Amino acid sequence: MPLAPRVTVVIPCRDDADFLDACLAALAVQQHPADRIVVVDNGSTDASADVARRYGADVVEEARIGIWPAASRGYDEALDGADIIARLDADSRPHPDWIARLVRGFVADPGLGVLTGGAEFYGGSPLTNYLGERWYVGGGHYWVKKWLGIPLVFGSNFAMRARVWERVRDLVDRENARIHDDLDLTIRLRRADGVRYDPQLRMPVSARPLQTVGGLSRRVYKVATTFAASWPEGAAWRRREDDRWVADAAPAAEWTSDADDWTPEYGR
Repeated sequence: MPLAPRVTVVIPCRDDADFLDACLAALAVQQHPADRIVVVDNGSTDASADVARRYGADVVEEARIGIWPAASRGYDEALDGADIIARLDADSRPHPDWIARLVRGFVADPGLGVLTGGAEFYGGSPLTNYLGERWYVGGGHYWVKKWLGIPLVFGSNFAMRARVWERVRDLVDRENARIHDDLDLTIRLRRADGVRYDPQLRMPVSARPLQTVGGLSRRVYKVATTFAASWPEGAAWRRREDDRWVADAAPAAEWTSDADDWTPEYGR
């Protein structure tokens, strides 16, 4: 990777023009600007594509409705020229140092393959925001790390080296719109990919998915469907076997695994 890695930011979007406007405005004032921004228009009927073009983003279309089809389309597009593929959502509002923190992390650690962070919910009641961060995201931290052995990649706030996507792009269930894309991606990752959670890498995201019992229940239920769709890849015994095989094959490899995070986005 060059001293100044090339960063492409991917934003899946479906009928979120107002949120997208605020997201792109935040990206426009980053301390370390993105080299390229790719907005994946996932069948929007509003002005999302026009908003993206107004900010100079490249717009690509994905007709299959769903977060995994849209996100994977964006990652594929980003492979053309990117060293780091960063990901957030239309309702994310990145802090001004978001990209700078990502770049510093990857430059400082050549073994780092995926860097993810946490959430700061906005738009909900104080109780909703608190429970989202402490129970929903916090629960993801605890249980997914305990089960998978690596941090859970938070789809609204992470970045990966292009080589990581090249390795897993044919392994993920990229056409399945009924699962959590970030959990499915995490299931396909291994310790040797160098996955790390940075608690200081925070992302403001909308609390709208948490504001109804039905919405939250559907998103929690998708955890089970994601594990079912990927079975046995998500089985703890399978991951232990894979890690032992990698350790035997490459004993000098450096593995990185800290905490994890997870929160919902559209289509979940």
